[in-house]
Amino acid sequence: DVVETQEHYKSRWRSIWIMYLTMFLSSVGFSIIIMSVWPYLQKIDPTADASFLGWIIASYSIGQMVASPLFGLWSNYRPRREPLVISTAISVAANCLYAYVHVPHSHNKYYMLTARALVGFGAGNVAVIRSYIAGATSLTERTSAMANTSACQAVGFILGPVFQTCFTLIGEEGVMWKFLCLQLNMYTTPVLFGALLGVINIILIFAIFREHRVDDMGRQYKSINSDGEGSDVLDQNTEGSIDHVAVVALNILFFVILFVFAVFETIATPLTMDMYSWTRKEAVFYNGIILSVIGIESVIVFMVVKTLAKKTGERAILHAGLLIVLVGFFILLPWGKKLPNIQWQEIKNSSIPRTAPSEMLAPFWSLPELQLPSNHSAERVGCPVTQSWCLNTPMIYLAQYLSSDVLIGLGYPVCNVMSYTLYSKVLGPKPQGVYMGWLTASGSGARILGPVFVSQIYTHLGPRWAFSLICGVVVVALLLLEIVYKRLIAFSVRYGRMQE
Repeated sequence: DVVETQEHYKSRWRSIWIMYLTMFLSSVGFSIIIMSVWPYLQKIDPTADASFLGWIIASYSIGQMVASPLFGLWSNYRPRREPLVISTAISVAANCLYAYVHVPHSHNKYYMLTARALVGFGAGNVAVIRSYIAGATSLTERTSAMANTSACQAVGFILGPVFQTCFTLIGEEGVMWKFLCLQLNMYTTPVLFGALLGVINIILIFAIFREHRVDDMGRQYKSINSDGEGSDVLDQNTEGSIDHVAVVALNILFFVILFVFAVFETIATPLTMDMYSWTRKEAVFYNGIILSVIGIESVIVFMVVKTLAKKTGERAILHAGLLIVLVGFFILLPWGKKLPNIQWQEIKNSSIPRTAPSEMLAPFWSLPELQLPSNHSAERVGCPVTQSWCLNTPMIYLAQYLSSDVLIGLGYPVCNVMSYTLYSKVLGPKPQGVYMGWLTASGSGARILGPVFVSQIYTHLGPRWAFSLICGVVVVALLLLEIVYKRLIAFSVRYGRMQE
């Protein structure tokens, strides 16, 4: 049988590349202002405190969690161009709103909260993107396409802060456009740049994107939401029910994967400040470098895992990824006898020398010890005495922390890609919009609960309890994977239409 014509193949992959671009722009929209939210919030509304900042950060994930199933349901019954354009337009409008949150005379923080929630709502199109890619690729193409999608998402998260850094050259005052009541500065220009990218994305969706559907063997067919040509292959290949046990299990596994990574991202700054007596500036700077390196590592893993999955299968790689994450968090458990510097000691005698981060990162350099003059009113550093565990919990050495970073940076992208790929294969040729919406929503929920977990368990009980519980959660996920391992097979394989 002729699977598809050359022209259909080219058109199908052009549309998939537009989805890659949309995923990239969605992640850029989240990360392009993440470093400047707090100073901008303080500038426009002095009444806002750190707890409200937490709500602003979480509002993106809340918006995405609400929107993902809705856009997914929409894409099941209508051409996907509709939810894609509408969601992107919402993000563009929300970015423009963010640029004007300084204009009102009061309640500015609530306008910022609304703007970020709407940006997250627009990012609910991730469910549409992944469901389209799942339906527009054959089984042999699926893993590679899902890996490329995740890589585009990771690159967006990496480049967003880079764009933000470039726009800091404009400064806090910038340029005022009185006829538009718009102040172009280091806070507003990045979101306006994001809005411009969104407009370009909408144009490309109209100009290039075409609806395509293929079955697991790559034969094209016409689905209910397609406006293109196709055959009736769908009718004979959708017979049979979806294995909902496998679907629920993969949702739980995906929740765990994003939950532990959200904990890892959130805990980095307070952990390094407590353990290594880093200042706020040093913690942000050094962890920024570390997270950037992890982002680059993730992109490389996304590319390698495509080839590896063809030899070993997705289930085995998912299992290995979870084991690597488990080892990464196990390494973070405090083992030694040396206690971290206590903050009250630094206050009592400010001349006590402390180790500079540059020494810990490069011990082979001969650097003098950092000493503060007795009359110097420096930022308090070390583990705060208000955290009672600081007095009896051994410190986590820098070698432990960096080793854990490398392992988690390796295991997380593996688990991310494999869970998406297995999920799409289990669902098979049936419309996947709603199911992908629930998967995206579970990930958004994990990103909301992760920081809450850190703020409660780590602050009150310390790293030993926090990382032990995380290890326990990952072990439970591994047991769940073992239980459903044989059920995580492609829809067509389950019904004997293809061999595994």
